[in-house]
Amino acid sequence: MKGHVILSHGSDSGPEGTKVMALAAVAMACGWRASRADYRDLDARGMVACIDPRIARLRQMMRPGERTVLVGSSMGAFVSGLASIEMSIAGLFLIALPLEIPGYENPFDAARVPTVVAHGWNDELCPASEVVSFARQRRSTLLMVPDTHRLAEHVELIAEHFRAFLATVDAQPDLAAPADVVE
Repeated sequence: MKGHVILSHGSDSGPEGTKVMALAAVAMACGWRASRADYRDLDARGMVACIDPRIARLRQMMRPGERTVLVGSSMGAFVSGLASIEMSIAGLFLIALPLEIPGYENPFDAARVPTVVAHGWNDELCPASEVVSFARQRRSTLLMVPDTHRLAEHVELIAEHFRAFLATVDAQPDLAAPADVVE
């Protein structure tokens, strides 16, 4: 196995959601272990109340020393970014990214790792202009498509970009591995 891909669904979805299932299949076909988090029980607490417990569950899914890529859609992207700050990860693939959740005290942030953001120009929940600005500031790869928040018309294209992203991450040195000691 090349590493572990952990996929986080949005608040109105689940681990069997179309995007999460499609990207999990890509990860496995590329030689990565894929885990799909299930946050539905936490989401029942409400939009703001589920965030910290989602991050905690995501942390529990990680194995120390294992190369990990976090993938998230909507609320899953938000918590993946926040979780990445506290954990050693190899990359982030963020879909339909909200840069703020009204009522949540912490602003969105993410680790400075290879990052792809896939977003819809017609996203009715997360303004495209804000996501473009975020990606520009971070020098992240940005895939903008003519679609809504669900990105239902572009799942295959997003999956193709995810496959390319995993190849890029795979080509990077594993920073979690111990370095050779030179004397």
